Order: sequence, then structure tokens, then C-alpha cells
Amino acid sequence: MASIKRYPWISHFLGSPTGYVVHLQKGTVRHQGVGQAFWYRPANSVLSEVPVDDQELPTLFHAITRDHQDVSIQANVTYRFIDPVAVSSRLDFGLQPAGSGPATGKEQVATIIGQLCQSHAIDQIATTTLAEALARGVSQLRVVLTEALRGDARLQSTGIEILGVQVLAVRPESDVERALQTPVREQLQAEADRAVYERRAVAVERERTISENEMASQIELATRREHLVAQEGANARRAAEEKAAAGLIDARALAERQTISTDAEANQIRRVGEAAAAREAATMEVYQGMDQATLLALALREAAGSLPNIGNLTITPDLLSGALAGLFKEPAGAAPATITK
Repeated sequence: MASIKRYPWISHFLGSPTGYVVHLQKGTVRHQGVGQAFWYRPANSVLSEVPVDDQELPTLFHAITRDHQDVSIQANVTYRFIDPVAVSSRLDFGLQPAGSGPATGKEQVATIIGQLCQSHAIDQIATTTLAEALARGVSQLRVVLTEALRGDARLQSTGIEILGVQVLAVRPESDVERALQTPVREQLQAEADRAVYERRAVAVERERTISENEMASQIELATRREHLVAQEGANARRAAEEKAAAGLIDARALAERQTISTDAEANQIRRVGEAAAAREAATMEVYQGMDQATLLALALREAAGSLPNIGNLTITPDLLSGALAGLFKEPAGAAPATITK
């Protein structure tokens, strides 16, 4: 932006690199160009500064479609001033003294370009329906507005060059826009619901697969447990049979041992009895040839061996005489003993 230093009766102007200054003194151009620096007298001088950099102009307007629907159009126009002298002569870009209002040159350019854009856009939108405007309106309007603005005679004569036009949006009223969005929103919601249902179905299928696997595992475990119980029962039965067989063998062995022992004991008793009987028979045979006194003496000896110990024995004369009489009694058929004195 240019700077002006004011002194009494004279001022100094220092231009900017993006401002084209035109110095008129009494109707004659004294200085013009970019980045100028000069002294001038404010009393007889007029200064105009036209920007030479690219300018952006956003614009927003409404139009009616063929089916009587209101749409709003948002566009952005890029332009520049290619003839600053012509612009300064037709638009107000003057540098005003301190305390005065600003120059209205940019507002004039915005009004001109905005009216041109609105006029051509309304003509174009009026030939299309709302659906066509929403579908292809942006690209169509970009082409139409660019050609119209670049070919406009007023802009060319003023020294304004249109660099580009960008149509940012073509939108219907809010109620209509919500109504148009409803089918798409419902479709998207349906797609989302379908995705949720599919996800749930997949989850249910996975849960079913997991349940089936768990059930199959439980069945397998139950089958193995059944086989284990059957095997344990068979093992217990086999162990009981083996134990019973071993007990039977032990019983048979014990019975056989008892039988053998009984037979041996019986044989021993029989042999002892036979020996005793044989001894008795032999004894009887010996006793048959003995006399009565001898037998009595043997009997007394046997009796004496069976009697307890006798500390004192009293023999009466009757017992002694009877015993002596029996002892010295002659056997039958024997010759009487002769006692020699």
C-alpha cells in the first residue's frame, strides 16, 4: 500500500509494488507506474492507485429452475486490471485525503461482475430442472460464466481481464435438500442395517459353530469317559476274576496240603497203631507163656510206674502174707518145693 507524507504546501508519494499510480496535475499525466516516488502539490494534483495483483471476488446469488425450484449458486471470480489508466479514468480508485471516504472502485467492480454472473447464471438455470442443475449445474455454469465474462465488452473496455471462474456449489432450499437427501439417507441406512444384519448373522453362525464344536467336544469327552468306565469295569472284573482264580488256586493248594497232611497223619497214626498193635501182640505172645506171679509182678511194676511218689508205705501182715503166699504158691502140676533147713 502506498504511503504519503504530507508537508506544508507539498506532499511526498511512495508507491507499492502491487499498486499502479496515476498522477494527474491540471488534467495532465505527470507520473504513472508501479513503485513510483515523487513530490506533488495536493492543491492541483489527483492521485489514483489501481491494484495490479490478482483479485478474488466471491459471489452468492439465487436462481429459479425450469421446474420452479429456487437454488443458490456460490461462485468465485478471479480477475486483474490490465489497463490501469483506463480503469482509473472509469472507476474511482483515487487516493482520498485524510478524513475522506475510501475509494469505491472495488465495490463498483464487484457490482459489475456480480450482476453479470447472476444474469448469465439465471438464464442458464432457467433452462434446466432441479435434478439437472444439481447433477451438472456446477460444470455447466463454470463454462457459461467463464465465456460470458471473458467476452463482455464492458469489462474489456474498462481494462478488466477475467482469469477464471469457479462455481463452488449449486444448492436447493434447505427443505428440498433434506427431501432429496432422504432417499439416499434411507438407502445408506438400509445398507448400514444390512451390514449390521450380515454382521449379526455371521456372529450367530460363528456362535453356532462354536456351540457345535463345544457339543462335539462334550460328546467326545462323554464317549471317552464311557470307554474309560467300561475299561475300568473290565479291568476290575478281570482283577476280581484273577483274584478269585488265585484264591481258588490257594484254596485248592490249601485243601491239597490239608489232605496230604491228613493222609500223612492218618498213615502215621495207622503205622503207630499197627506198631503198637504189633507190640501188644508180641507182648501178649510173651505173656501167654508166663505164670501168674510173673504177670502180677509186671503189673505191679507198671502200676508203680504210674503211681505218684510215695513217701511212706505201710504193709500189713495180711497183705504181706497174701502176697508171699501167692508168690510161693506152686503152679499146677509142679512138684512141691522142698525147704531145706
